[in-house]
Amino acid sequence: MSAIDYDIKQAAAEAEDAPRVGDLENMRPLPRISVHAFCESEQLQQVMDRCANDRRMSKVSLRITSGSTAAAANMFATTPTPNLIILETRANPQNLLAELAPLAAVCDPSTKVVIIGHHNDIGLYRELIRNGISEYMVHPVAMTDVMAAMAAIFVDPDAEPLGRSVAFIGAKGGVGASTIAHNCAFGISNLFSTETILADLDLPYGTANIDFDQDPAQGIAEAVYAPERLDEVFLDRLLTKCSQHLSLLAAPSMLDRAYDFEGQAFQPVLDVLQRSAPVSVLDVPHLWTEWTRSVLSAVDEVVICAAPDLANLRNAKNMLDALRKLRPNDKAPHLILNQVGMPKRPEIGPSEFCEPLETDPIAIIPFDINLFGNAANSGRMISETDPKSPIAETFSQISHIVTGRVALKKAKKGGLLGLLKRK
Repeated sequence: MSAIDYDIKQAAAEAEDAPRVGDLENMRPLPRISVHAFCESEQLQQVMDRCANDRRMSKVSLRITSGSTAAAANMFATTPTPNLIILETRANPQNLLAELAPLAAVCDPSTKVVIIGHHNDIGLYRELIRNGISEYMVHPVAMTDVMAAMAAIFVDPDAEPLGRSVAFIGAKGGVGASTIAHNCAFGISNLFSTETILADLDLPYGTANIDFDQDPAQGIAEAVYAPERLDEVFLDRLLTKCSQHLSLLAAPSMLDRAYDFEGQAFQPVLDVLQRSAPVSVLDVPHLWTEWTRSVLSAVDEVVICAAPDLANLRNAKNMLDALRKLRPNDKAPHLILNQVGMPKRPEIGPSEFCEPLETDPIAIIPFDINLFGNAANSGRMISETDPKSPIAETFSQISHIVTGRVALKKAKKGGLLGLLKRK
């Protein structure tokens, strides 16, 4: 038994305490690690393929090979071992340690090993843990099991939790997505007394500075163009205080340069935002580029805002389909219908609009030019302009939904929003 010695910290002292199922929604992204999975069954291969497509694995270099423990030992006899090896084996408990011995002889001391076996044997589990195996799991396993095992090994449980990120984007230009994002950021910060950062990602035309009556000298441009300097301290210097709990990372809103970005340009900004505040609200411009796809793939929640016409319906359908593929293990994006009931404009009814989208709106916001116009011209939010208006209550309810503080029930016909059960 001493032949298997990976010099790995014991993952759990007792089998009863070993984590088996992970909550993906609250799981931190995995760090930049290399993982090689050896699968004997097609089922595990499919599970690993799903893991590879999950946004929390975006930094992980994952390789999947159809093969056994012997194949792993042969491969790593001539190549360095990765940070983590995941092995599926059908070996009997009596033979498993002997089967692992050739691999132990070629493993780097720092390599972690997770075994997926076909025998539910508590004695075997304890023996493997004592011999340096990080985790033993019983086939069949779900994607959440595998990712929870990786997170238990590589994510520091004592680290501060990441903040929640919510991205708002319009299905079409001019549908009020920015206005909704700004009012929701303000609502989240006020309703829950939670430190919130609003990041305006529309660098040439962003309106967050106007909506909050601010004129900051610095903002998101300095953050995205200097990723090597970006940390919590540098970010704090770029933020503008809008209220007691709301800070703004403003767009320059100038046309003195072309704002062309690489696909991962905003990822360092997102990482620092999540470490800096419990909630980050991202105002994403109506674009479909590599960087907007990257942002929408990485955030916790996506909200699509649309007006009730045919172009919005087509675009919302395309965006929902694309985001469901980009985020296969996350819940579908939320939908908000805005500017409903505009005088003299032919509209598609909410039920007809939502039927082909296969989703219900979390809010239906009526057209109110006076209320929104007065708020915009005075640099104030709806809840400041008219706190008793039904639209102010709607923004409050949206804020509860996107932060996960409510259970959404089916909307009543004719109502602005479904009944909400507050936690």
